[in-house]
Amino acid sequence: MLVPRHDNRVCLPPPCRVAWRLYRRQCETSVAATRILVIKHGALGDMVQGFDAFAGLRAGHMNAHIALLTTSAFAGLASAMPWFDEVIIDHRASAVNLSQLWRMRKVLQAGWDMVVDLQCSRRTARYHQALVPSTCRWFGTAPGASDPYPDFTGVNNADRMKIGIGMAGGDPDLVAGLEWLDGGTGMAAAFEAATILIPGCSAAKPSKRWPAAHFGALAQAEMDAGRQIVLVGTAADRAAAHAVMHAAPGCVDLVEQTGLPDLAALFRGAGAVVGNDTGPTFLAARTGAPTLMLMGADTDPTMSAPVGARSGWLRQDSVSTITAEAALARLDELRSG
Repeated sequence: MLVPRHDNRVCLPPPCRVAWRLYRRQCETSVAATRILVIKHGALGDMVQGFDAFAGLRAGHMNAHIALLTTSAFAGLASAMPWFDEVIIDHRASAVNLSQLWRMRKVLQAGWDMVVDLQCSRRTARYHQALVPSTCRWFGTAPGASDPYPDFTGVNNADRMKIGIGMAGGDPDLVAGLEWLDGGTGMAAAFEAATILIPGCSAAKPSKRWPAAHFGALAQAEMDAGRQIVLVGTAADRAAAHAVMHAAPGCVDLVEQTGLPDLAALFRGAGAVVGNDTGPTFLAARTGAPTLMLMGADTDPTMSAPVGARSGWLRQDSVSTITAEAALARLDELRSG
């Protein structure tokens, strides 16, 4: 059964609403810090979902030195963000890699007043257990954390991070601007009001990919309605894009031609965006474009629904059973919303 959303938020079950109110009250208590380390390794969608939290933490600690510990894949994006004074790379090496273990020990013992763990993984729990001084406050889910997060069952990733930074003295209500992520090219103007399709996704999760034939049927219907269709993605998405263009030959191919700033500019001026559960779809939603994410059993919308003023989703146990007709109907709702 299809489960569409008519807004961009996920309703919290009663226990989560209680936890939210409790921690919002705690957020009102100022937390002094001069050196803060934020941990967020990725992926791209999670980074995008974290924009408001990152900005909110900076707003609450305007004069602090705030560093982001992330992976090399996101070093460029993190360096462009206006909220961090320093970007530190975590190579996520094996526990038997003694040189990297020693390096991470030095990183985590560099005089931080607090560590705000927005990754909350087994790796970061090990960091807390073995590498962080007991005098450093740790906001997260690691056992023994000085400031443990509440039960996040049923809470969207974006809201989880807002709660975390609120506990650490940030502003959980702040909505971050995206002016810093502006492509500054003429590409967006050339495709203003186009329908943008994101047919690819992680190669490790092919089951998240809506079939190219469905994307093609949707593209053809949109072109029949007089709309321009643009395909975006990386080199890894080339085969999926070719299949869509075979089904709908009138599509404009921008695969491998857009960096994140270009994508942000394209999405900001788009008439609509349709994509799989993949990073660029989250970015599209965050720009405010009417954005539809198509999900299968691999995606839990209570945790991973995209956040945006006009974002929504459709989900079936097998994403391939979502029809082009259902997607078009939902897309029309988002356009008119």
